[in-house]
Parts: sequence; C-alpha cells; structure tokens
Amino acid sequence: MSTGKRLAGLLLLTTSLTLPAIAHAQSAEAQSDDALTAEVEDTPPEEELEQPDVSIPGGGIIVTGRRNRNPERASTQVLNVLSEADIARSGEGDIAGALGRVSGLSLVGDGRVFVRGLGDRYSLALLNGLPLPSPEPLSRVVPLDIFPTSVISSGLVQKTYSANFPGEFGGGVINLTTKAVPTEDFLTISISGGGDTETTFENGLTYFGSRWDTFGFDNGNRDIPSNLQTFFDSGQRIENLTPAEAGPIAGQLFPTNLVTLQKNDNLPINFSANITGGMSFELGGDTYLGIVATAGISNSWRNRSVLSEQGNADLSQLFGTSNTFITDNNVLVNGLIGVGLDIGEHTIRWTNLYIRDTLKTARLGERTDFLLGVDGVDYLSQQTAWFERQLIDTQLVAEFEFGKLDVDVRGGFARTDREAPFNATFEYVRTNNPSNIFGDQFLVNIGGTLPVQAQRPIVEFDDLQEDQYFGGIDLSYELLDTLSVTFGYAYSDTARRSSSRGFVPLVSCGPICEFIPSEQQVPVVEALGLRRPGDIINGATLAGFNVALFERSPFPVFDAALEVHAGYGQLRWVPTDTLTIEAGVRYEDGQQNVALDQSIFTTPIPGAIPTDIANDYFLPGGTITWEATPDLQLRLSASKTIARPQFRELVEQLYFDPESNRRFIGNPFLQDSELINLEGRAEYYLGGPNKISIAGFYKEIDNPIENFLIFIPGELRTSFANAPSAELYGAEIDAAYAFDLYDMGGFFETKQLLLQANYTWAQSSISVAPGDLAPIPGSPQQDASQLFDNGAPLVGQSDHVANVSLSLEDTEKVQQLTVLLNYASERVTLRGGPLPDVVEDPGLTVDLVARSEVNLGGVPLELSFEVRNIFGRDNFEFQEFQGNRIEINTFQVGTAFSFGLKASF
Repeated sequence: MSTGKRLAGLLLLTTSLTLPAIAHAQSAEAQSDDALTAEVEDTPPEEELEQPDVSIPGGGIIVTGRRNRNPERASTQVLNVLSEADIARSGEGDIAGALGRVSGLSLVGDGRVFVRGLGDRYSLALLNGLPLPSPEPLSRVVPLDIFPTSVISSGLVQKTYSANFPGEFGGGVINLTTKAVPTEDFLTISISGGGDTETTFENGLTYFGSRWDTFGFDNGNRDIPSNLQTFFDSGQRIENLTPAEAGPIAGQLFPTNLVTLQKNDNLPINFSANITGGMSFELGGDTYLGIVATAGISNSWRNRSVLSEQGNADLSQLFGTSNTFITDNNVLVNGLIGVGLDIGEHTIRWTNLYIRDTLKTARLGERTDFLLGVDGVDYLSQQTAWFERQLIDTQLVAEFEFGKLDVDVRGGFARTDREAPFNATFEYVRTNNPSNIFGDQFLVNIGGTLPVQAQRPIVEFDDLQEDQYFGGIDLSYELLDTLSVTFGYAYSDTARRSSSRGFVPLVSCGPICEFIPSEQQVPVVEALGLRRPGDIINGATLAGFNVALFERSPFPVFDAALEVHAGYGQLRWVPTDTLTIEAGVRYEDGQQNVALDQSIFTTPIPGAIPTDIANDYFLPGGTITWEATPDLQLRLSASKTIARPQFRELVEQLYFDPESNRRFIGNPFLQDSELINLEGRAEYYLGGPNKISIAGFYKEIDNPIENFLIFIPGELRTSFANAPSAELYGAEIDAAYAFDLYDMGGFFETKQLLLQANYTWAQSSISVAPGDLAPIPGSPQQDASQLFDNGAPLVGQSDHVANVSLSLEDTEKVQQLTVLLNYASERVTLRGGPLPDVVEDPGLTVDLVARSEVNLGGVPLELSFEVRNIFGRDNFEFQEFQGNRIEINTFQVGTAFSFGLKASF
C-alpha cells in the first residue's frame, strides 16, 4: 500500500472517529459536544477499519458516501472480503484454509474452493482481477492452497453478478490480490508432516519410474521413445505398418521400470516445506518498490481400495463387481515472485506464478464378470500412470488514480501443460473354463481366444498445451459525490492443442511358428500372456512373434480456441443516505472452435464432428441496497449470465480422471448455457464481527450441461449433454457471533469464542418435454428423455449444505482451537440415462485445527496441529433403485493428522 493510501486511510479513520456524522454523509447539523461524544462511542468497531487492498476490474468495491463502513456492508454486491488482518487472524497457512472460514464456501479436495456448494462449472477464480488458469486443464477450479497467506493482501468472494466481471458467472467469483509493497520486511519458513490412518506406514503400490519422481520431475525415462517419435513424424497410420516396422516401435512401448508394479511395505509420511519473504525500498518522492516471493514443495501419499459394481436396469441383478487398490503419490511444487511499485496514489503489480502438480499412481484391481460362464470370468487389472501438470502465469496490472478519475490497465499470459506419458494398463483374465489349457490361470489378452470383454494391453501418451492471453482497461469517474460510472473493455484469447495417442499390441505367430504345429500356435501365443507386463511384448518381439499395433482413437489430436471480446458500462448511485443502486450491462462476443487436426496424418481423418459456437450476449446486472435501519440492510439483485462448455467437454477424445476413477469423452454438439439469477437478502449487523443474514435465491438455466453415464462392461465412462432447461431455488442463512471471555480472567482474559455457521437449502429440477432433443455423437436427434428424467435434480446440487465453525481464539496473538463441522446431503454426480443416477453421499465430516504462537530464543514460532475427518467418514458413490443398491466409487477415507512449524524473522 502506498504512503498516499496509508495517509488516506489514516485520515479516513481519524475523520470517522471525530466527525462520524460527516463520514456517514449525514446532514451537517449543529450538534453538542456531548452528542458528538455519544455518537463516537456508539460507532460499531467494524465501521472504523481501513479499507483492504482489493484489485479488481473497475476499481474499488466501496460505495461513495459509505467509505467508513466495512466493505461487506458498504458494497453494492453480496460479498465477503478477507483483509490482510483477517487472513493473519485466521491463523491459516494458505489462502484456501482462510477462505474456508467464509460463509457459503466449501473446501473440496486439494484446496479447491467452491462457491455456494455449486461445482466446478460455476466457479471462477481471478488473480489481481485477471483469469487464474488451473494447472489441471481438466478442471476449472484452481487449488488455492498453493498461495501462502503471507503473499496475499486480500481475498474477495462475490456471490452476485456485476458487469465488471466475466459473463461466465454461476455461483460466484473468488479474486485474490497479491501484495504490491509490503508494509514491513518479512521472512517465514514453514515445514509440516503428517499422514492418515489408511495410508501412512501401511502397505502400498508403486513402480520405479525415475529417481527424480520424489520431487515431481522425470529424468528423461518417460520421454517419447525414439522409434515412436520417428513414426509420429512420418504421418503414417500405425495400422498400415508391417510387422517388421511395428516390432521396433512395440519393443520400446513397455519398458520394465515404467510398467512393473512393486509393493511398498511401509509408505512414508506426507511432508511439505515453504519459504516466503518480502521487502520494500523507499525510492524517494513518495515512491516505494516492493518484492514478495514464495517457494514451496509438498509430497503426499494416499491409499484407496475402491469398490465398483455394475447391474441391470433395476439393480436387482449384479453383472460384475470390482475392487481396485490404488496408491497415489502427489507432488506439488510452486513459486511466486511479485514486484510492486507504489508511486503516490498509483500502484503497479507484476506477478509471476509457477505451479507443477504431479501425480504418480499405481493400481491393481480385481473384477468378476458374472455374465460369462457358470463360475464367471475373473480379471486382474494393473495400471501404472504419471500425470504432470504445469502452469506458468505472468501478469502486469497498473492502477492509476487521477483525482476523480481511476484508470486500470491489466494484461497477462498463461501457459498450461498436461503430460501423461507411458500410462500402461494390462488386464489379466482367468476364464475358469476347464476346456482351455489356461482356464485356471490369469493371462493377458494379446491375441488368443479370450472373451471379447477382456481388455487388451494399452499404453497411452497424452499431451495437452494451452496458451491464454488476456488484457483489459477500465475507466472509473466520480461524476458527483453520490454518483460514479465505470466503463471497461476485456479481451481473452485461449488456444489448446490436445493429443491422445493410445497404442494396443496384437501378437500372432510369426517366424517362430515354422517350428510349431498349427493346433499349438494359439496356446503358444496365449502363453506369452502369463509373463510380467514388461516382458510380454518385449519377449514377443525378441522370440520371433509378429506384433501389430493399433491406435485406440481414430481422432488423436484436436485444436481448440476461444476468443472473447467484452465491453461494459456500470454506474453506482447513492440517491439517499440509505439507498444504493448499482446497475450495469456487459456485452460479450465469443467465438469457440474445436476441430480435429488433419495435419498429423498424410491422409485426411474422416468422421470427426467440429464445434463452432459463435454467440454474443448482453448481460445486465443490478443490485439495490436499502439500509432500513442503522443495523438492518436489505438487498435485491438480478442478473443474466452464461456458462460456456469447457474444451474437455467438447473434444471427442477419451481421457482418464484418476480422482473419480472414470474415463470421459466429449460431445461436440454442446451449446452455451444461459442463466437468469435473482436474489433477495436481509443483513442484520450486531456490532463487531456479529451479524446474521437470510437470503432467498432463484436461478433459471437454459441448456444446462450435465454429465451422463455410458455403459461399458468393466468401465465407468462419462460424457456430456445439454438438458433442455432447469431451475434452482433455495434459501440460506449465515451467522457469526463472538463471545468475549475476558470476564473469566486469567487464561481467558484475552480470549473469545467465535461461532460461525451457515446453512443452505436448495431445490433444483430439470425440465424435459416431449420432443426435446439432447444431441450426442452418433445420435444428433437424441430424445432428451432418454438421458434426463423430468424433475430430476441438477448434477452436483445437495438439498442441504451446512458448515459450522466454533473457535476459541486469542484476540492479541495467534492462538486458536477450532472445531469444524461440514455437512452435505446426497447429490447426483452422474446422470444414469436408462439406469438410475449415480449419487454421492458426502455426509458429515468433523475437523480439528489448533495453532499457537510461541517465542523461542527471540524467534517467533507458530505451532499447528490438525486432525481431519475425525470420525473417518468414508466416500460413498452409488446407484440405488427401489431398495436395490450397487456401489460405484466407494472407499474408506480414514483420519488425517498433520503437525506444522512456522518461523518468522
């Protein structure tokens, strides 16, 4: 924060303390000294705070005439703001943990924050007002636990739409503002270790990979093999190669160190380390230069034993059951360097972010198919996989203040990469057929007489790269003390190239068969399947068998692009002391294209369906805020927004999601969704942090995008389609109250008990009428009723979501003990089509977080202890119909513990 801003904040604070009538834009009537004194004493503490540093398009969030109020109360929108002081008071080490204390936000998985319980599709994250791409291109939601709280100046969560934000606004937006110039130099070093009851010191699976895997990097072992790269460069089809040409390629596809499962008898603890520092320099002339930097690494392990079943339409008959044991090793490396320049009232921020998120997974599954044979057919499946995801993001933001005119200029570039090389799957089959010589043994289906349901070996090489350019300019002008206008323009250009090459070997008798009788040739080929994965294909090529290769997908490489031009106008008007109006409209013109890359082969590839979505929208939004009494505030807001299909939902290309244990394939027929949003809210402020709010909301959605189940034996496959329409409505209540304990004396003299709670009740339903269509590949005239049931709830929406936080906190230092309760009722995760929907039951989880500040040798230390999922709530995902139930993705989760130490210098 610049010196000018510090002085402005001090002046504002002084004014509110001495002349509160003026600060509240009240009439300047003569008052006695006693009256003034009484009014000062009655001023609630939260109204005397200096405003947090927030960097968003269109400038500040505070309404003219109410600048002495806290931003949540004074804003024209429904929002929550965590200032630098709020973040420090939370005691959390990362911004995801701090945001987890905000009402209406839920922390999902590894630091992913959802707004109002709505899922990935309706969440938006910004950094300094610019897009914050995810390091996982298959997800829109950014893992915010990569941001240490020490480099973040504020976190804003806005739940109602305003025209200065992108039109893809569903549940809300999270905007993080990095520090420009630290108010004082600092250096913190933190380390932590922990584990969970299902994983740490237990047996697990792994494979060698490379010696750098512990740090999330590969030493070159997973580079594209030389023979395969030569084939890629040739433009040929793999099916057209002769055995003599395919053999050398196949011999490099299954290296032993990348496809051989190993047992780890004692899985290690999880660990993380982080260093963060910042300093500022006075350059003279009211100019300050600041630098903040952070670097961190974490390495964590997780065991899962996943139960998955398949049944008939009413689930009364079980077709198959499988249990897959999974060991995941996740390594996250991140770094941030920010340079800030304060020149009087002007601020320039240059932020550079690096994230590398690596997952090494080893899987061993058992499956039985009851449809084949009297005793069924048994399968053993093993998978070794490596997913490396990387984000490089650089952005420059300049915020200028020229009296009544504010000018913001923003621009940046981001590159996201996802590489998944040498992902190999082998399935061993035991037919239990007494007439087969190998009927009682497990062997790999490489070219014999095994059942067609037996999957052949496959090795996959996925490579995705996305480049995004973005920029914008915003002009705000204060026409009157009570009226300001803002105009802005924003541009984004995103280009993605997605390559997925999967190769399946097929072995047949070659020159070796000259010495083998014809009736023994098939058993000899099948006998190769008894060997270890790394030896099957290599052994076949060395022993003189013919090895042919087939490419899994006819559409291996896609190019995608999205270009958006947007302009908006917005006004903020305070016609009276108690009434505020903000209204604006945003115009967005978007062009989204997805098409098969025809240049990779020398002959064209027929059959792929291109996507070309060209739409422009006027997106209005407005909020009226009325201060009915000094403590009661009423809001009414309405807006129109959109949700575009994501690239991954459009591309006709299989990809595997290791978290949900299912494969996805896109639908090129998807179209934009349009949303009408209405909300009414009453906010009652009780002084200090104490407040309560009650809200009702309604959303009408045209063409909502839902995912649906595709029935494949032995595999849970998912695709996407537009439902005709849907509506969502509900109510929520948020409350916070602090109980001072100083009257108890002693230890409690500086303590308070802080209770925060929120509850959301929601109902949603899809509308399907006769004649409605839901186009999908292979069936562009698909009847929507075959995929969606009229009246069914939207995917991802729980009827009940509740969060309760009870904290014993010290008001003068970091010392807290917090119990967190989170509850969500059942929610649909996957449309079943003719089968019952797939449902998840999150249930109730209870966490305990403790932090305490100590001083050791003059060095302030912070100790932390966390227990997550205390009662061991497991993961339940299932199908259910008339009392029949089968499990889809069910596993034990266990209880997690962690200890941390942070030193500040």
